[in-house]
Amino acid sequence: MMMKAFLLLLLCSFTASKNKTRDRLQRGSSISVEDDSQVITSPDNSFTCGFYSFQTNAFWFAIWLTNSKDRTVVWTANRNTPVNWHGSKLTFETKGAMVLTDVDGTIVWQTDATPTDANIAVLLNTGNLVLKNQKGQIIWQSFDFPTDTLLPSQTLTKSKSLISASKRGSFASGYFGLSFNSINVLTLIYDGLEISNVYWPSPDPRFDAFAFGRTLYNSSRIASFDDLGVFNSSDQMTFTATDMGPGIKRRLTIDHDGNLRLYSLNESTGSWSISWQAISQPCNIHGICGRNGICIQKDKPECSCPPGYEFNNPVDLSQGCKPTFNITCEASSKFDFLPLPYTDYYSFDLNFSSPVSFQSCRNICLADCRCQAFSYRLTGEGVCFAKSALFNGYQYPNILGTIYIKVLLDIKASASSRILTSPNATCTNVISMLGSPSMYDSTGTKFHWVYLYSFALAIGVVEVIVILSWCWLFSGKKQVASQLRDGYRIMSGQFRGFSYRELVRATQNFKTEIGRGGSGVVYKGILEDERVVAVKRLGDVSEGGEFLAEVSTIGKINHMNVVRMWGFCSQKQSKLLVYEYVENLSLDKRLFSSNFLNWKERFEVAIGIAKGLAYLHHECLEWVIHCDVKPENIFLDSALQPKIADFGLAKLSGQNSTFTRMRGTRGYMAPEWAHNVPITVKVDVYSYGVVVLELAKGSRLSNVSVQGTEEEESELMRFVKVTKESIQKHEVSWIEEVMDPRLEGMFSRKQAAKLVEIGLSCVEEDRNKRPAMDSVVQVLIECESE
Repeated sequence: MMMKAFLLLLLCSFTASKNKTRDRLQRGSSISVEDDSQVITSPDNSFTCGFYSFQTNAFWFAIWLTNSKDRTVVWTANRNTPVNWHGSKLTFETKGAMVLTDVDGTIVWQTDATPTDANIAVLLNTGNLVLKNQKGQIIWQSFDFPTDTLLPSQTLTKSKSLISASKRGSFASGYFGLSFNSINVLTLIYDGLEISNVYWPSPDPRFDAFAFGRTLYNSSRIASFDDLGVFNSSDQMTFTATDMGPGIKRRLTIDHDGNLRLYSLNESTGSWSISWQAISQPCNIHGICGRNGICIQKDKPECSCPPGYEFNNPVDLSQGCKPTFNITCEASSKFDFLPLPYTDYYSFDLNFSSPVSFQSCRNICLADCRCQAFSYRLTGEGVCFAKSALFNGYQYPNILGTIYIKVLLDIKASASSRILTSPNATCTNVISMLGSPSMYDSTGTKFHWVYLYSFALAIGVVEVIVILSWCWLFSGKKQVASQLRDGYRIMSGQFRGFSYRELVRATQNFKTEIGRGGSGVVYKGILEDERVVAVKRLGDVSEGGEFLAEVSTIGKINHMNVVRMWGFCSQKQSKLLVYEYVENLSLDKRLFSSNFLNWKERFEVAIGIAKGLAYLHHECLEWVIHCDVKPENIFLDSALQPKIADFGLAKLSGQNSTFTRMRGTRGYMAPEWAHNVPITVKVDVYSYGVVVLELAKGSRLSNVSVQGTEEEESELMRFVKVTKESIQKHEVSWIEEVMDPRLEGMFSRKQAAKLVEIGLSCVEEDRNKRPAMDSVVQVLIECESE
């Protein structure tokens, strides 16, 4: 009898323990952090949901793969706010929401603050935690809120992104992310405390998407991979797992080191193997060595500091390096430059100069106390980049240039053989060799002088060839070849140099003028390959000024909302640029005329202009400030898609760059132009605001002034003041008062209100209150789809 009672008690105990493992959570029930057996499992037991800890007192509500050896987590509800090991719980409240509370009752996370009719929580075999109502409809799902991992059948869309963990063994959000950018391309981005930039699909954000098998001509943003391990994205990005096939559990994770990897699970051992990764050279990942740090690609990447610098935290090298000296403006004579060959730092260029001598480049940096280093490259001509900040340093054998770090004279003297410092560095005797090892004897110390004589002879032959080449170049027999010396032969695609004679023939001796502006006159032309082009003849432009800036900038730009440059001509006093011809001429001719655009066309134009500016501001390697955004510089193609044109006033710019003289068109110029403050991309945001308000109103707001009752005020200022007052008074018909009467009420009130609100925020006098263009794109696209 006692034995039966014991067995009954044991069975009840087993049943009670088993009941703690659930396949669902009912409305009104909860899970306690203190009982690790209280979990929810998927029907096939492949996924588990419950409280998770790294053997500490901190817990997260998470989903993990049951059969992985380390219980690999694929989702966390409260990744940045763990809860206490005692007294915390997850409750499926009667209002239909799951709520996570800490020991003191503080709400750390919840699915929805508003009541829903959800009555059951289920963990699906896909790893998706869902809340359903009695009809079986999904009210909420974890797949809509990914952390650092994407699972098969889970989609990544324009409103979702993967964010890495800050470090190994942590769930806290890091600085690396996977998301779609403003031109609908799936990218990896480093978004740190000081900088933010794209590093994949190319380490150079000026990448031509088409060269990487991507397309910009898609209006959707969606990506996912299936149970076979095949990944597809709407920008035509695709890859397959090396072990492609069914029956394998996989996850796509952006790891704490910034690399995106597809993992496959061996369920017999519980271990993971990498079946695909985005980046093979880790030094292409931005931010991994921090400010001033240099990533050296070896068997695995190593972070180092340049001479005169030391690690901020030897334990965490991603925190970068700090100088052991102060750079002051008063004592430039105490500084010199230490060369680091095959090394460069990404972006933050104070200026770009070409062609320029090495000494001139050195003097530019030495005279500017903001300049921390300069890069000098000799690729057909001397190219100089003075750098105000040192981020994303990298060292590769195939880098064509050398970075010259500004250091104190005594630091340069002591640097000698040790070019870079690292916490693992050891001192070795280094013998510097000129040329290859074969030029020395077996000891490596005695130099065979015959090689030097041979080398000198070779140099002499090269000099003769160069002199003869220059004579040939200036003879005029082959004029196109003379343009190659400008260093633009490396530009890809159909970009090329044209002879002056070619463009005279194409334009029939500059017969048909189609536009005129402050920087030159534009003519229509037809090339020998029957392409219709716009040829812009620049005015007073020097070799090292606007012309080179336009060519070096626009020649690399390729975006559907930016006019494409096909080539250039630089002969004697003739400076010409060859652009694609845009059929419907400029926006002002379709907005302020009787043949005006309808509302749908206007809203799409506003989105297109925003996309183009977002690309220039956020996607280019060097931030491009247009400086003259106005309807006259926005052209419409055959489908009435806008293309931003006229970069005569554009300037390569770091985020803190300044201009020395006023640029732009009065009426569209931001207030800071007149205040002698540093100019940023926010001047373009202001101009965009004026343009979109004119799109709504259908008439000029950029007129210089109108006569008021007491004083003159600009038409824009009056419009902004009146419109803001109407909005603040909650006047029902305020949008009708604002809109172009020629539309006769045929417009979307929601879209119109949103566009006007954006325009008003863009023309704020305080530039810090103006939005960034990529966020404008996001808001408009969301409004378009509603």
